[in-house]
Amino acid sequence: MPHFSIEYSANLDSRVDMNALCALISDTILETGLFEVGAVRVRAFRAEAYSVADRLPENGFIDMSFRIGAGRSAEEKQRTGEAIFSAVGAYLAPLFTTPHFALSLEIREIDPDLSWKKNAIHPRLRGK
Repeated sequence: MPHFSIEYSANLDSRVDMNALCALISDTILETGLFEVGAVRVRAFRAEAYSVADRLPENGFIDMSFRIGAGRSAEEKQRTGEAIFSAVGAYLAPLFTTPHFALSLEIREIDPDLSWKKNAIHPRLRGK
């Protein structure tokens, strides 16, 4: 259950290929070896209404949230966060050439007693 959400300011539509960014993040998550293919979800949500810092119209943001199931060590979570943040930072490097962009990532562990799931994809990918 790694669910990755990207919230981004609408003014990035012409500057960032969100489908490519989602694919990059998905690949990076899988490269850690900590998550099953059938569990990975990466999606992006456009924020039409937003206010960033001093409200200059060119200010933009990407806020990333990664919800994962329990059971990974602090070191594994740290390594995963660093891998994702590094890959995304490199992909978005052109946005950092101006003083109008902010990027953030937070990893949250989900309480297994308060999470319900039903997944028909797992059996297919596991060959069962």
